[in-house]
Amino acid sequence: MPLTWSHSIEYLDWNELADLYRSAPLGNKNPADLKIAFTNSKFVCLVREGETLVGVGRALADGVDCAYICDVAVLPNHQGTGLGKQIVAKLVSLSAGHKKIILYAVPGKEPFYKKFGFKRMRTAMAIFENPALAQERGYVDET
Repeated sequence: MPLTWSHSIEYLDWNELADLYRSAPLGNKNPADLKIAFTNSKFVCLVREGETLVGVGRALADGVDCAYICDVAVLPNHQGTGLGKQIVAKLVSLSAGHKKIILYAVPGKEPFYKKFGFKRMRTAMAIFENPALAQERGYVDET
């Protein structure tokens, strides 16, 4: 079945989106929080196979200086097909013209993003809601 791409959240079922993240697996995301996050994103990619949402991604962007690609997820039965690569490529393309495009990867997935030209930053820092969990998952160093 062919894939259908959309950049509109107008008819998005937020529970279906939360289910996709849980299945991907990228954690339990609250549908109401996802609605806020996607509504506030400048660029959105939604990919469906028939009626089923199989891949997503979004980018926060200011239109000039910085774009931040985040929340790229693909259903397990579509992983390894190149769909995630296509979503990232589309978000990079949509973000073209910004002075910098930033993302942070799930630990161990950095080589995937290097294929797009992303390089490890030496100065990136973050404050996480749950610092212990961020450390446990490998997002931040001790200290």
